[in-house]
Amino acid sequence: MKDKQNEVVVHDNKKVVSITEAAKLNNVTRQAIYVAIKLNKLKATKETSRWMINVDDLMEYRKQKYSRTKSTYQGELLFDNTKGYYSVNQVAKMLNVPAQKIYYATRAGYLKALRKGAAWVVRLDDVKAYQESYLAAKATKKQQMQAG
Repeated sequence: MKDKQNEVVVHDNKKVVSITEAAKLNNVTRQAIYVAIKLNKLKATKETSRWMINVDDLMEYRKQKYSRTKSTYQGELLFDNTKGYYSVNQVAKMLNVPAQKIYYATRAGYLKALRKGAAWVVRLDDVKAYQESYLAAKATKKQQMQAG
C-alpha cells in the first residue's frame, strides 16, 4: 500500500520509506542517508536491491543526528541563543549576508567573536554593534555614491 503524498509504504505492517524519500524527509542528500546506514547510525534493511527504512527508525535517527546547535564546549552549550551566543552561520542568516562575510569581519576585527575550541561564537551585542557601525555605514556610503 502506498501513500501518494509522501511515498510511505506499508511493508510487513511497518511504515517504510526509500533512501530518496528518507533524504527528502530529513532535508539531506541521498549520500548522507547511505553514510548514516553504513555507520550504523540509521537502521535500514535491504530487500533484493532496494533499501527500506522504517519511519520510526528515521525519526529516532533525526533526534540523534549531529547538530551544530547542540555543540558544547567544556560542558556548556556553544550557541545558546537564549544567552545571546550565536554561530557564524546563524549571524549570517540574521544579517542576510554570506557566512564568508562574517568570517572576514571577525578576522578583520570589524566583528568581535570568541574562539571556543574549533568554533567561533558571536555575542548578540557584538552583532548589533557590527550591524550599526559597519553594515549601516556601508549602506549609507552606497546611497551617497548613487545619489552623487
